[in-house]
Amino acid sequence: MSLYAIGDLHFSTSVNKPMHIFGGNWDRHEEKIIESWMSKVKKEDTVLVLGDTSWGINLSEAKSDLDIISELPGNKFFIKGNHDYWWTTVTSLNKLYDNCKFIQTNFYEYEDYAICGGRGWICPNDVKFDAKDEQIYKREENRIRISLESARKKGYEKLIVMTHYPPTNDKLEDSIFTKLYEEYNVEKVIYGHLHGKESFKMGLKGIRNGVEYILASCDYLNFDLIQILD
Repeated sequence: MSLYAIGDLHFSTSVNKPMHIFGGNWDRHEEKIIESWMSKVKKEDTVLVLGDTSWGINLSEAKSDLDIISELPGNKFFIKGNHDYWWTTVTSLNKLYDNCKFIQTNFYEYEDYAICGGRGWICPNDVKFDAKDEQIYKREENRIRISLESARKKGYEKLIVMTHYPPTNDKLEDSIFTKLYEEYNVEKVIYGHLHGKESFKMGLKGIRNGVEYILASCDYLNFDLIQILD
């Protein structure tokens, strides 16, 4: 079995939402993602889908996009992105498909790893971070903490976190998220959200204080799934 990841699929079979405003070559991006997925992923593999999956504003609009993903090879673990307005409750979403699991304060097993996570939020910065952001920032850290703690209580020592937002600000400063991952000795953190060459520079990459950070937004990957574990 292998573990793959990709974020920000932004599928839009039910709505007209072009992605070129983010810059780069988004032509046929859905087809490129599907082609990569079909060429790499086997039935027994798992794919981490890192939020902003569908442009649908409700589940009825997003359902056709989720149907496409569910029919692709492998098991899929999803977390919520800032544009996933269709996201309802984990309990209801987890009833939709046998091979699609949704994470928010819960976790799922992959071999001897626990896959934990949550959406995350923007970190304190000099551009825009107000009292409302502070409230959400702390709430989202707590949700990921609950996910990690749930895995720890079940005896899992090897932890991977999937999240949508970057774990730091544009200056790559420490945050309550990076401190949380260090506290729980998380092995890898895989995230998306960032689009365009200038934004990619704001993403923490590589190993810091024992935690490996992996940016996996689809345009950063050139719409090609990244392998996380063999």
